[in-house]
Amino acid sequence: MILYVIFLICILLPWLGFFTIGKPFSAIICFILQITLIGWLPAMVWAVYALNQYKTDKKIAKILKEQDRGNQ
Repeated sequence: MILYVIFLICILLPWLGFFTIGKPFSAIICFILQITLIGWLPAMVWAVYALNQYKTDKKIAKILKEQDRGNQ
């Protein structure tokens, strides 16, 4: 449920989406990009892509942790 809220934040305020996933430097760059009307769409796409990468990284870390427990 919370990922849907973060997804909505990434669409409406892309720079804030980066802060929610712990990437403050990217958030600042995204905010500068978002200030321009032309940059809004690339900023939104970038934020949604970063959120998907974040979810994928979390899933991979979870699987690796489960495999470590199984091997011990």
